[in-house]
Amino acid sequence: MTAPVAHIIRDQHFWLSPQRCLFWEEQQALILSDLHFGKTGHFRKHGIAVPQEIYKEDLQRLVEQISYFKPRQLIAVGDLFHSVANKEMDWFLKWRRDLGELSFVLVKGNHDILSNAWYAQAGIDLHTGTYTVAGFDFVHDPDEAESNGDNYIFSGHLHPGVHINGLGKQSLQFPCYYFGKAMAILPAFSKFSGLAIIRKKKVDTVYAIVNQSLVAIQ
Repeated sequence: MTAPVAHIIRDQHFWLSPQRCLFWEEQQALILSDLHFGKTGHFRKHGIAVPQEIYKEDLQRLVEQISYFKPRQLIAVGDLFHSVANKEMDWFLKWRRDLGELSFVLVKGNHDILSNAWYAQAGIDLHTGTYTVAGFDFVHDPDEAESNGDNYIFSGHLHPGVHINGLGKQSLQFPCYYFGKAMAILPAFSKFSGLAIIRKKKVDTVYAIVNQSLVAIQ
């Protein structure tokens, strides 16, 4: 794996992975958003031929990131799942049992519609609204963020992306990490997701994910 990039927020160290998640060193927490597990199964159920390999690849990437960073907890900032339970959720439960010692927090997103009993069965600590840890707030939708005082906010939901111009009139789109003065927006962990192009302000820090590497956007 390409080496992660260090990003410091308020004296806390966050290691950005080109695999669309980041590691909070001081809290030993792996943070990610918009995994949308079960989305490919949902599409197939409705007659759209989406290969199961997409889901398997996303789950394998998560396993690899856990193996690499060795976190003691995982914080999912919404949309861990995509819809009602299907076969792919059963695979997730098996994976979860294999990593039962890993603390798992989910900040509920708009797609997280499973029953509370299902999350409890999966060993997931479910939070609605804002989840706060050591001066940082986690909320799924940035439009619903209400910081507790001066807390910095991590959000998801938008699947942020940026344009990068090439030679001539060529322009390509890439997922990205966005860091503003008071809020970060995380890329969608799932590769089976669209992009919402963001406009970078001068004071913002943005890292595009390009060919398994991170590129700082000036």
